[in-house]
Amino acid sequence: MANESRPCPCDIGDRFDYESRGQELQVEHIKAYVCKPPASTDKAVIVIHDIFGWQLPNTRYMADMLAAHGYIAICPDFFVGQEAWKPSNDWATFNDWLKTRNAGKIDKEVDVILKYLREQCGAKKIGVIGFCWGGAAVQHLMLKNPHLKTGVSLYGVIKFFEDRSSLLHPTFFIFAEKDEYIPLEQVTLLEQKLKQNCKVDYEVKIYPGQTHGFVHRKKEDINPQDKPYIEEGRKDMINWLNKYL
Repeated sequence: MANESRPCPCDIGDRFDYESRGQELQVEHIKAYVCKPPASTDKAVIVIHDIFGWQLPNTRYMADMLAAHGYIAICPDFFVGQEAWKPSNDWATFNDWLKTRNAGKIDKEVDVILKYLREQCGAKKIGVIGFCWGGAAVQHLMLKNPHLKTGVSLYGVIKFFEDRSSLLHPTFFIFAEKDEYIPLEQVTLLEQKLKQNCKVDYEVKIYPGQTHGFVHRKKEDINPQDKPYIEEGRKDMINWLNKYL
């Protein structure tokens, strides 16, 4: 059963003690983390963080993983200087906190990042991935942004955009079977709506026994029973991007 008193959030999981390989830079009004692959490429992926923000080492680990697979990866601060959620915050204040951080109001920032990727990095094919809050943002962008080629939404909070399903671009949805914030009945309903309304390729995949955040907030080495699913989720994400970028 979804935990209604904690509407999206989530346990921060295993915070990776990770030294990232990329660099921070300023793109117009937005701070961003960028990691580039060793060889030049015209393919890029925008990484949209969860409620814990653009500096979470786990999210940078995922950006670096994309770079290792040949993509320019950029993780901008979509909260634009506002504080990320902290595990010590009072969950009773979460809805108020969320009001100024709307996953459907990131278009201005995305346009700035797209311009940077095209003009400064030579990117021609650009996709997007996102986790939790960022997964919902991916769904929003797949519904309206014509300049992105594809998206992967990882445990994106369905109820933010549950009434809209006419995707413009191929989209892969990753969900966890035991996600206490996204009940499986919501996932089933999303699938039904996509089947009725969606004219592009999509896939909805549920990973057995997994909980919210499993792809980027769990360490394979300390969650051995989850390791196959963590690795499968990451591989599926990369394979989807490889197919459509």
